[in-house]
Amino acid sequence: MNLNEIKHAYFLGIGGIGMSAIARYLKSRGIVVSGYDKTPSELTDALQKEGVDITFEDSIATLPSCIATSPESVLLVYTPAIPADHIQLNHLRDNGYSLYKRSEVLGIISKDAFCIAVAGTHGKTTTSTLIAHLLYECNVNFAAFLGGISANYGTNYINQTSGREIFPDKPVIILEADEFDRSFHRLNPDTAIITAIDPDHLDIYENEEAFREAFRIFAGKIKSGGQIIYHHSLKETWPAQIQCTAYGTQANVVPSVACNNIITSEGTFHFDITISNENIHKTLPGWQSGLPGFHNVENATAAVAACLNLPGILKADLRSGVSSYRGAKRRFEYVVKTPDYIVIDDYAHHPQELNAIIGSVKALHPNKAITGIFQPHLFTRTRDFADGFAESLDKLDNPILLDIYPARELPIPGITSDWLLDKMKNSAKKRMENKEVIEFIKKTKPSLLLILGAGDIDRLVPVIKEIYHGI
Repeated sequence: MNLNEIKHAYFLGIGGIGMSAIARYLKSRGIVVSGYDKTPSELTDALQKEGVDITFEDSIATLPSCIATSPESVLLVYTPAIPADHIQLNHLRDNGYSLYKRSEVLGIISKDAFCIAVAGTHGKTTTSTLIAHLLYECNVNFAAFLGGISANYGTNYINQTSGREIFPDKPVIILEADEFDRSFHRLNPDTAIITAIDPDHLDIYENEEAFREAFRIFAGKIKSGGQIIYHHSLKETWPAQIQCTAYGTQANVVPSVACNNIITSEGTFHFDITISNENIHKTLPGWQSGLPGFHNVENATAAVAACLNLPGILKADLRSGVSSYRGAKRRFEYVVKTPDYIVIDDYAHHPQELNAIIGSVKALHPNKAITGIFQPHLFTRTRDFADGFAESLDKLDNPILLDIYPARELPIPGITSDWLLDKMKNSAKKRMENKEVIEFIKKTKPSLLLILGAGDIDRLVPVIKEIYHGI
């Protein structure tokens, strides 16, 4: 598929965070972009304001006429989250149209670029968005396809064109390498980061070993002579034809990029970065990050490691970029922050992610009771990690469970939020409907509230924010 021959692109699931980034990229190339999504959202609203035609009706009649009249010039892109009984999807398949997964299009876009790809069960969005911010601060031209909305730029697609080209013959592309549906196997990055390999998506992968093997396969797709930057806790054997660098607070192997001498002061993390390889052992002092949590210090270290070997990058610009990075929306995002009330919104949807944010909040606010609203994401994930979810949620002082968000899945008999609630030991546990949660917050006004989950729980955020602003 040659993008230069494409005149129109139609997206099935255009409101997805990854899909909308590609839609914005294609629109920037002068391609007419349109699409379908199930329901309106902030992302679809933004796309429509940018001139993208979106339908919310799943019918053959709402497909653009150009699909039938000039199919050779139309790119059809779909997300794996589209259900199998989708009318438009099945019509296009039944009539022999070529459809591309989001990951396939990313593979085409990045094929001839210098590609920096961030993989891992946790931290992909924070780390890739920080790399984009660092390169922006370093005045480098690049395009970034992000899995979240950058707080610095207000978008999930960043295209810097007014800076300098660091490679004479190819652009720089930053993207997330998603393990779902083995999507990252369609990429061939020059530099890859792997943040974690905690099992997930066991509806796709047979077991934990198959999940880990998928990451080893991804590492094997890094271009020869390229680099993998991996968290020090990972004990995988990486391909011999690439450079391997460990990172993290205990990255004590060679080569490595380690964060150390970490202290906190007034909500800011101060740390040093130590670089060790066969020829060099040196410390770069004086880094600081306003993002909460030791895991975000490690994410910053990985991002810096990815940028250090790029041509003409100044360490002073990287320091400035780390300190001015504001994170991504729904990644430890302060919705309300006053002397009396704190509300934090986070995308956490895996037990380890819940452990990370709850632990960080306890460390930052040790004297406050934590109320947490959690929306489980997917029946299969809830089933596969139920014990881990129960253990994580029990760490909250007042845990509240919403119904499971199904996304692409049909219900699994017996797998419900009530079933998960029964596994929890916390005597304060509750299960509520969305409307009940809003009434509960109006009545109790928790001084420290966490909004957690990867489904549509974020739609409660504006209402909750309004409640606290009215206090």
